[in-house]
Amino acid sequence: MTDLIDSPAPPSSAHPAGVGVIKPGYHPRLTNDDLAPLRDQNWTWYNIFAFWMSDVHSVGGYVTAGSLFALGLTSWQVFICLIVGISIVLFFCNLVAKPSQRSGVPFPVICRSVFGVLGANIPAIIRGLIAVAWYGIQTYLASAALDILLVRLWPGLAPYGDVAQHGMLGLSTLGYFTFAVLWVLQAAVFWTGMNTIRRFIDFCGPAVYVVMVVLCIYLLSKANWNVNLNLSDKQLSGGAMISTMFAATALVVSYFSGPMLNFGDFSRYGKTFAAVKKGNFWGLPVNFTMFSVLTVLTAAATLPVYGELITDPVKTVGKIDNTFAIVLAALTFTTATIGINIVANFVSPAFDFSHVNPQKISWRTGGMIAAVGSVLITPWNLYKSADTIHYTLDTLGAFIGPLFGVLICHYYLIHKQKVAIDDLFTMDEKGIYYYTKGFNPAAVWATAIAAVVAIACVFVPGMNAANDYSWFIGCGLGLVVYYVLARNSKVTALIEARTGDDVVTG
Repeated sequence: MTDLIDSPAPPSSAHPAGVGVIKPGYHPRLTNDDLAPLRDQNWTWYNIFAFWMSDVHSVGGYVTAGSLFALGLTSWQVFICLIVGISIVLFFCNLVAKPSQRSGVPFPVICRSVFGVLGANIPAIIRGLIAVAWYGIQTYLASAALDILLVRLWPGLAPYGDVAQHGMLGLSTLGYFTFAVLWVLQAAVFWTGMNTIRRFIDFCGPAVYVVMVVLCIYLLSKANWNVNLNLSDKQLSGGAMISTMFAATALVVSYFSGPMLNFGDFSRYGKTFAAVKKGNFWGLPVNFTMFSVLTVLTAAATLPVYGELITDPVKTVGKIDNTFAIVLAALTFTTATIGINIVANFVSPAFDFSHVNPQKISWRTGGMIAAVGSVLITPWNLYKSADTIHYTLDTLGAFIGPLFGVLICHYYLIHKQKVAIDDLFTMDEKGIYYYTKGFNPAAVWATAIAAVVAIACVFVPGMNAANDYSWFIGCGLGLVVYYVLARNSKVTALIEARTGDDVVTG
């Protein structure tokens, strides 16, 4: 039998340099060019590094890093939390990257080995819904930044940026215009395929670094190079300090929980697992630490320069009395937001929705479903309502930890890094991953139990003291419950005995 990853295949419109290889025995209900194992895995470590730069260098990343000071931590305590948190993220990303890189398949397909060939639609839909919501919110945030730029350049547009004067359904006329512009731009980049997306994110991350460095130097010079790095008005000590540092570290991990779960969609393109790990190292601890330093220095400089602490880079740029600088910075931050939105919230739901019905929903169609859905949820209203965000995104997000824990337990502890690739694409009852009518009850139960507990940690009085650690609780509980339920299953014995060219071992 020919090795699957190296088999030839016809060209693909969506992935001209990374087409999937479809074997004659693959079931149509489970297969299309975008879900099948890749013929050509050609991403280098730099492409993975640029992926993380695009993911980190956003308005949300800037605000998150700067906001840790509001918890009452000093500068050195914040940096310890950032470094420890991002090191945990690095460890988990390497874990989730390996099965997809070795097999060349995206997240929903590798989930077939865990949840069953049909049950994998459960994690795919959960993750897809989360991504759609955040895609809409990120697009709205980028459009809001563009609104500020346009009003600054043409003050006459101000009334059209006021929803009370010109607007409907909670968004101004100008807001609709800028949202539509960004929506089309993102869709255009996505529609051209993964090669264009790769080149786009290769550009976005470094571009934001240039602007961040210039902005930081400008503000530090305005502050005469004299800033106070202790941005907190609180002083914590003893147990309060330690518990707050743990909470801050958990916040860093939680912020990256979505990209961590999604990462297999990108690690599948890596030339080797070693290249993926190298890209992760430079893109996460090294890059994130440098970005955090810039963030803290820039935020600290806003105090002496503007008389207030500003942790939103768009607002900081808006105060600069130079039209060219405002235009350049605003466009760069907008480009960065487009980059992270495509990376974190467009590509992955495209795979997820395509996975539900591969023959009728291509990767591109799946992405457009996500894009249309992001408009229908009117994200500007979702973002403006803290209660709505809390009860929708947090509820869906409580599933991220359990899904992660179940996947990691299955691949590393139960199946000992073995994947029978052909069985991921068969409906034959003799297939290893057919389980019980296409579903693995152990994975479903483990996810459900862990998710209920994680949700309780967010909403139930008396348990919500642990809400900062809901991802860890869901992940750990999902892993333990699945291990107990699945370790002696017949499927485990089957995969241990399985050999052949289609079996990939880590």
